[in-house]
Amino acid sequence: MSVWDKMLKLWVPVVIWAGAIFYFSSIPNLSTGWGIYDLILRKGAHMTEYFILAALLGRAFRGSGVSIYPRCFWAAFLVAILYAFSDEYHQSFVVGRGSSGWDVCFDSLGACLGSYLYLKLKFR
Repeated sequence: MSVWDKMLKLWVPVVIWAGAIFYFSSIPNLSTGWGIYDLILRKGAHMTEYFILAALLGRAFRGSGVSIYPRCFWAAFLVAILYAFSDEYHQSFVVGRGSSGWDVCFDSLGACLGSYLYLKLKFR
């Protein structure tokens, strides 16, 4: 497998998942109408989206040669958080949506868990 093929295999899933997050953030007035359950569902979705993104980033960084555990964790976590901030900024332009610092907190928690668990399992 060439280096180019390896990089595509590692980074294309990251780009696809980031695109999925962007797509869902572009949906106006995203709500189920279920009151408190809607809130729990949306915050859980934030954590899950960024859990997966950070795990994919950890996989990509590890496969790209960042072979030391703390570096992979911090790289995956920080890139996911930067994406979370950019996603909240993007949402501020979507009709019926807004940006929220709390959403970034839930995104951060999911990213921390995703990068930690993926990389902890891979580096043991």
